[in-house]
Amino acid sequence: MGMGVSGSAGGGRRRRRGGRAASMHEINITPMVDVMLVLLIIFMVAAPMLTVGVPVKLPETAATALPTEQEEPLTVTITSDGRLSIQTTEVSDAEMIGKLTAIAAERTSKKIYLRADGSVAYERVAQVMGALNAGGFNEIAFVTDAATPSFGAGDASNSEGNGG
Repeated sequence: MGMGVSGSAGGGRRRRRGGRAASMHEINITPMVDVMLVLLIIFMVAAPMLTVGVPVKLPETAATALPTEQEEPLTVTITSDGRLSIQTTEVSDAEMIGKLTAIAAERTSKKIYLRADGSVAYERVAQVMGALNAGGFNEIAFVTDAATPSFGAGDASNSEGNGG
């Protein structure tokens, strides 16, 4: 005579005292991933807007980028019509050296970035470089757009006068 095993004898569901449900010991990371993706999209949209706000068409060169610095870089811009700006503030030629001297007295670095539109005459760029030097900045770096080296490659003006 066999003995029957009932389902409630030892294999039933256990309950805590007081009838409370067991707490979940899991972390739901879905909301955190959602927030991180939203922040990523915001930074991707905002990053191009963080450049200096004076629009110029920079010349393209094959030069490598300069290493980053601790101080915020100081930028002087020459627009296509020859107007000058320090960062985003437009200044006249007469007040340029005075403002640069005051700025140089407050900064530890004597490096300054010069952004000039590609259509600006070399004479104008040389005048501004002289003003930068007179204002106390002796490390002048040119800002250009990156491009492949094309100096002399396929240029019709270089092939003239070669005797052939």
